[in-house]
Amino acid sequence: QVQLVESGGGLVQAGGSLRLSCAASGRTFSSFSRAWFRQAPGKEREFVARINWSGGNTYYRDSVKGRFTISRDNAKNTVYLQMNSLEPEDTAVYYCAAGPLGVAGPLPSQYDYWGQGTQVTVSS
Repeated sequence: QVQLVESGGGLVQAGGSLRLSCAASGRTFSSFSRAWFRQAPGKEREFVARINWSGGNTYYRDSVKGRFTISRDNAKNTVYLQMNSLEPEDTAVYYCAAGPLGVAGPLPSQYDYWGQGTQVTVSS
């Protein structure tokens, strides 16, 4: 059974940092793109960041550029999201995803596997 399990969410004050992890099991995703999405209450799920299969290419939504960093460790089948300078607008459930394209885009439809999500709450 393939599983993606997120961890590292929590409550943090504005300006603080969190590091999310997403560990995969059941198959290897070393050739897959890995990504993070988020969904705030009453809003649609939105793309946050993507890293290509090798880790050499990353892509971010504009509002997190310079604050968030996505990385991966293929030996551990794990992807990370380092979030710095957090803002209340970053409050959401964060989901990790894996897609079969080596370099996938920002559309949820390009990702076949999803985690259950981890809550990130940023207080002002």
